[in-house]
Amino acid sequence: MMAVYLLTSANGAPGVTTTTLGLACTWHRAAVAVETDPVGGSAMLAGFFRGFQEPSQSVVDLLLAQRSGRLAEQFAASLIAVEGTAASVLPGPRSHAQAHSALELWEPLSLIWQTMRAETDVLIDAGRLGMESYAEPLLRLSDLNLLVTRSDLPSLSAAKQWADRANETRQLHPETPPWAVLLIGPGHPYSVREVEEVLGLPVVDSLGLDGRGAAVYSHGTTMTRATRLSRELAHCGEKVRELADEASRLLTPKGA
Repeated sequence: MMAVYLLTSANGAPGVTTTTLGLACTWHRAAVAVETDPVGGSAMLAGFFRGFQEPSQSVVDLLLAQRSGRLAEQFAASLIAVEGTAASVLPGPRSHAQAHSALELWEPLSLIWQTMRAETDVLIDAGRLGMESYAEPLLRLSDLNLLVTRSDLPSLSAAKQWADRANETRQLHPETPPWAVLLIGPGHPYSVREVEEVLGLPVVDSLGLDGRGAAVYSHGTTMTRATRLSRELAHCGEKVRELADEASRLLTPKGA
């Protein structure tokens, strides 16, 4: 079955966009990287595609298609293939105003994703939690929410409030999607174990600080061979899927 994974952050720029696109490009099968960051302006188009790739459609086009019953068709036409991979990209809102309009789009789009062929997964770059026009409906429509954070004190301090909220929500509503942490730069200065103790969430995996590897996904830098980050991303994808599968089994009634 297909699955939806949402990546988000609590503060700063820990690398949500880079990680989302990197996971999609190293995924074990076809994957769609979806930008929903309410800041507006596609970081993937400006970074990875270096501004050379113009989106064929905008969020406004998708909204019009949704209102006329053509959303599935328009969604497929809006995807941009990532050459040399099984990944594609749905660029995000072009402006903050578009991000607000897109709030009515995310839930219908999630229904479209559920009808896609089973061997395609969706990875969402949701940007920073708590921002105006944040795609909050997707937090309850995913299979797994990943809180992306660095291991320094300012990052963990900001992440703590959202981790507490996620844990409280799960206690009240166990059927809601599980949360986990994707740690960027473990040991700078806090370890995986220390981060888990502070946030009260499991760290599904960690990615080392690899500037050259990250530039492949953040700035479209060409590399002649696999980077340390790309290898770590492939392993991270396995861990993410394992955790989502485990959570799904726990939520599935016996005999279902």
